[in-house]
Order: sequence, then structure tokens, then C-alpha cells
Amino acid sequence: MTHWPDLDERLATLLPELIDVRRDLHQHPELGFEETRTQERVMQWLSDHGYEPRVCAQTGVVADLYPGEPPTLALRADIDALPIHETTDLPYRSVHDGVAHKCGHDGHTTIMLGVAALLDEVKDTLGANVRLLFQPAEEGVRGGGAKVMVAEGVMDAVPEVYGLHNWPGMPKGCVQVKAGAVMAQVDNFTVNIEGVGGHGSQPDRCKDPIAAGAQIITAIQTVVSRNLGALEAGVVSVCSFQAGAANNVIPGTARLLGTIRTLDRSTRQTIHDSLSRVVEGVGQAMSVRADLEIQPHYPALINHEGCAEAVARVAARVLPDLQVREDLLPLFASEDFAYFAELAPAAYFFLGAGIASKETPGCHHPDFDFDDDLISQGVRMFLGLVEDRLLRTA
Repeated sequence: MTHWPDLDERLATLLPELIDVRRDLHQHPELGFEETRTQERVMQWLSDHGYEPRVCAQTGVVADLYPGEPPTLALRADIDALPIHETTDLPYRSVHDGVAHKCGHDGHTTIMLGVAALLDEVKDTLGANVRLLFQPAEEGVRGGGAKVMVAEGVMDAVPEVYGLHNWPGMPKGCVQVKAGAVMAQVDNFTVNIEGVGGHGSQPDRCKDPIAAGAQIITAIQTVVSRNLGALEAGVVSVCSFQAGAANNVIPGTARLLGTIRTLDRSTRQTIHDSLSRVVEGVGQAMSVRADLEIQPHYPALINHEGCAEAVARVAARVLPDLQVREDLLPLFASEDFAYFAELAPAAYFFLGAGIASKETPGCHHPDFDFDDDLISQGVRMFLGLVEDRLLRTA
């Protein structure tokens, strides 16, 4: 790279320290909007490398390479962990029962710290402001950190924004990126069913919400298969059926919880309309009251064409041993980076982490651990994007 001609040597020197930081973050995970220790570590690192970091979104951090100057682009890393119990025997396993870095945000944070250190080294010659976003609370259980950061103005005057994610479901040795939708709009839904309970020996005197719930679940399987065309994409899953507590009592109520995943507004509306008809129709047929509630969550993450092309171009240049692909996108997982992408041209890309010779635990699996080999890949990608976009605007 023009600004980092000795990048191989610099990364080789910096990498052991970054790995130590990553494993320390892994050992001390924190849930969304509780990342106080993580915030302190990030702010200390940034201060030690010439930045003036500031708090944002309660437990997040924002740092500008040139404070007071309009940013040329923004780079984002998520910093929160998950409410999952770690089952590994790693020497740096989580010290907090029931909380663990099982999505790799410890690695994403570390990548951005490496980027910060290397940007500072060329600060006098770079001549353009880069904004670093360390975002809390990405995970849906306590999510919305990006939305809070946006409300606090971190995207003001930002012309482009980039983010990344490790992904064990993609083979190690590839960068996946494409224009258009790359992650899904998420809507959660609840179906509340009110019937008439009674003794299990006299179902004829009841309006059985369990039987109605079972029929609704079966009918929901047609929402996608019988309402979307072959080239349209959507997912509707019922993930919880709550009813009753005794083996001889038909309860008076039941509750279904589920998720809807779509990539565009038209498909989303089609699914909403069909789901509403199914719930109402089955409820009437089964003589129970069935009410559908839909709770919107993260929007679809849409990559800008020019930004996605920049990621592919940079990957081919700075990681020539890796394949640049798009065949495994889009994903129907969700990502609140979408809130940033709604306000500026953006690209979100993936670093493959799956090892072909073994079954690599996926994100949110209790055995998952971030692959430290990806630290240098992520640093090279972000630095390459800085250089690519600066050359574009020079």
C-alpha cells in the first residue's frame, strides 16, 4: 500500500499485541449497553495512539483521526457479547457465566484497534479524516446501538461507511461481498390465542387454543411457499409455542412467537398480509380469538453498488490469496449496521472463517471462538478501503 509500504512488517510487530487484546476482550465479555470495561480498553488504546475518543450511545466510542474535520469515510466495529454460556476449555474463556463473545465482536473490535494504530502512524501524510465507530448493543437481545449512535449524530457529514463480520458458514480464504441486499429485514411476531379451557377429558366443552395454535403453525408453512414467486425470498419461522402447565387441563390461552425475514418492502408486505389472513382465518375456523402482533426490528442491510465494488477491488489487491465471492449472499440473519447504511452509501462484507477439514462452530454457538488469523485480514481490508477511497476523492 502507498501509505503503508512496510505493512507486512508493521502487522507482524503489532499482531501479538492485538491477539492479546482480543483474548482479553473474549475473557471479559459484556452485554449490550453494559460494555463499560470494553469501552475503557478501547478509549485507553485510542488515547495511547494519539486520538481524542469520545463516548457515544452510553457505552460506545467514536474517534476521528482529525478531530473537527469532516470525515472522508467511517469504519464500524461492534463490541458487545451474547447471553450465552461458553462451553470451550480455552485458557481465555469467559469469566462471566452466561455471557460470552459468541459472534466474534471481540475480533471485530480488535481489528478496528489495529486500524486505529496504523492510521495514526501515517496521520501526517494521510490528510483526510477517518471516523472510527465502536458500536455497542448490536445483538438483537439488547440491540439498537447503531440507531442510538445515529441519533447522536455520528453519521452527520459521513459520505461512506464500511463494516465487516467474520462468518464460519463461509469458507476460510474468501471475502464475500455483493451490491444490494446482503442481510434481512427482521420482524418478530406474536400470536395470542384465547379460547375456553377445561378438563382434558371433556375437549368438547372447550375451545382448544392448543389445537388452534397447531393449525396456525401448519398454515403458516404456506405463507412463503404459496404467496411468493420462485425468485422471491422470505422466511417465516414459529420458534416458540407456549400453552398450559398440566397434563390433564386444556388451557384457556396459548401464545406463538416467531420471526419474519425479508429482503424488500414488497415481499415483506405480502408476508404480513398473508400471515394476518392465516391467523384470523384459522382462529375463526377453530372458534377461538387469535390476534397477530408484528414488531418491526432491524431493517434490511443494503450495500451500495459503488461501495461493494470498492470492497471487491480492495480485497483483490490487499488479499490476493483470498477469493472474492458473492455466492453465499444474502444472509437472512440481521444486522443493525443497516441503520448506518440508510444514511450514507455503505458496504458490509464478510471474512470466511469455516475450515473445510472440521465442523467449525458457527456464530452464536457456545463453542464458537473468533479466528485470530482474521485480524490481519480485517486490518488490511479497512486500511485498503481508506486508501482506495482517498485516492478516489483526491
